[in-house]
Amino acid sequence: QKMPPSLPATINIREPRWDQSTFQGRAKHFFMVTDPRNLLLSGAALEEARRVVEDYRAGTVPPGLTEDQLWRAKYIYDSAFHPDTGEKMLLVGRMSAQVPMNMTITGCMLTFYRTTPAVLFWQWVNQSFNAIVNYTNRSGDAPITPRQAPLWPGPQGTPECHRGLGTAYVSATTGAVVTALGLKSLTKHLPAIIGRYVPFAAVAAANCINIPLMRQRELKLGIPVTDEKGNRLGESTAAAQKAIFQVVVSRIGMAAPAMAIPPVIMNVLEKRAFLKRYPYLNAPLQVGLVGLCLVFATPLCCALFPQKSSMHVSRLEPEVQARIREKVPGLEMVYFNKGL
Repeated sequence: QKMPPSLPATINIREPRWDQSTFQGRAKHFFMVTDPRNLLLSGAALEEARRVVEDYRAGTVPPGLTEDQLWRAKYIYDSAFHPDTGEKMLLVGRMSAQVPMNMTITGCMLTFYRTTPAVLFWQWVNQSFNAIVNYTNRSGDAPITPRQAPLWPGPQGTPECHRGLGTAYVSATTGAVVTALGLKSLTKHLPAIIGRYVPFAAVAAANCINIPLMRQRELKLGIPVTDEKGNRLGESTAAAQKAIFQVVVSRIGMAAPAMAIPPVIMNVLEKRAFLKRYPYLNAPLQVGLVGLCLVFATPLCCALFPQKSSMHVSRLEPEVQARIREKVPGLEMVYFNKGL
């Protein structure tokens, strides 16, 4: 029996498999990245994927490796290891945990929205989860400074380390809770269906606070901008603003179907005899409906904007423009990683 031909060592597995300049290509990429089944892989399977990827990048092609197996290994590797540091990421912070975690938290937020303690508790759980995701998927290019260190003792786990991200976390949680409780009191005399949308308004408000605060270092110091080939041209705060705006829009878009469609369905179902007879099915039904929306909304909203975003040189700050024009006269566009 003939051995399959050896795979060429020229496939660029640092980039996604599909064309990222099209929405369809980005959607296929994010369906792979957010696949919850990746969470069930054993440590041995993750290490095997890491070995295949690192060997291939070093120019060693294992005999009999097919192109499909190589891409599968790349997506398993990317789902569990940080792209910049190579460290294994916290399980709940991985993109593949987005659907199961958000489905549980959002389902509970939509089910238990009637009492103040429940609103406080679930908004706090949601913001704690967001903080972990934002920390886990940070851009590794900029080290986390003491004033911006993680909330929980990480590599730099000293007490004075916890201020910067701690401030962001507390501000976002407070923003979400104040919005939720404020709107809840306003909707007392309005139809019940309107009250069901309070959690969504609170989550949208919190995203507008949480993401800019978690990424405040980028807004102060800028993010790296490059030419088309990836040559670094400087740091820009205008690029950081655009990147963070795009992420806020995607995150709100991600939450919208899951928080807008189930309330309408549940409002109808709760009037039927079936749910009156079995009220304990309320939460599992809500969680299931949210999960169904999130399986599609998460990858499709991640794909709204290209990961490698671009902007005209003329839109950058004057001093950055001047430096770029000096280095590369005639350059029209710069590129940057928008984060997730």
